[in-house]
Amino acid sequence: MASGDPVRQQVCVRPGTVVSLVLSPRTDGKRWTALRSSAPALVQPSAWQLGADGTARASLRCAGTRGGAAGITVLAKEPDLAGTGGVVFTLQVNVVPHTTAG
Repeated sequence: MASGDPVRQQVCVRPGTVVSLVLSPRTDGKRWTALRSSAPALVQPSAWQLGADGTARASLRCAGTRGGAAGITVLAKEPDLAGTGGVVFTLQVNVVPHTTAG
């Protein structure tokens, strides 16, 4: 993986799960700026907070009854540059419904 490529992670959860995401301060001078979901109806980011030390925290609330996948992307940029920044972290959240007996 090249140094400019985003970090990619994956997690599988049950419907209704709340995932806490904590991102440490960046060592390359960039700061976390935003968090986005590719499927907000399935995984809704909430409580996005940037700490004074550069740590970013968010809660990811998963839909209560449906399954599917959502890509959560986190952006970072140099503090003195305009714009939203680029994607530096991606979390694939797979929401897997409970199986039912037939």
